[in-house]
Amino acid sequence: MRYRLERGSHSVYALYYHYVQVAKYRGKVFDNDDIVNFLKEQIQEISETFEVEVIDIGVDKYHFDMLFKAKPTLNIPRYINAIKTITSREIQRKFPQVKEKLWKGHFWSPSYFLATSGQVTLEVLKKYVESQGKE
Repeated sequence: MRYRLERGSHSVYALYYHYVQVAKYRGKVFDNDDIVNFLKEQIQEISETFEVEVIDIGVDKYHFDMLFKAKPTLNIPRYINAIKTITSREIQRKFPQVKEKLWKGHFWSPSYFLATSGQVTLEVLKKYVESQGKE
């Protein structure tokens, strides 16, 4: 099994994540390219602060999907909270027309989806773990 590995002072790792964030009540707030591009720029800036490498961001009318790579020391709840807080504030400040599509000024849904995403399938990994010690 071969991984593309990163190295820390006391660790070797390959941590990839799939993150999905939906606008509150699925409000269709990402209906113009300027807002979409601004969202991506904001996420990129926030991610640099947290030393997170954004691999890709896809944006639909009411949500975004993001693939990212991180160190094992990343405080994921703090990172996600920063994304939600900063993007909400800055998008509403720069694009006030978005507020018309929101209910009581709430931009993001409080819940989100996050999954780890490895470089091998779960089935391959299970077979590898099961094979350990069977020589």
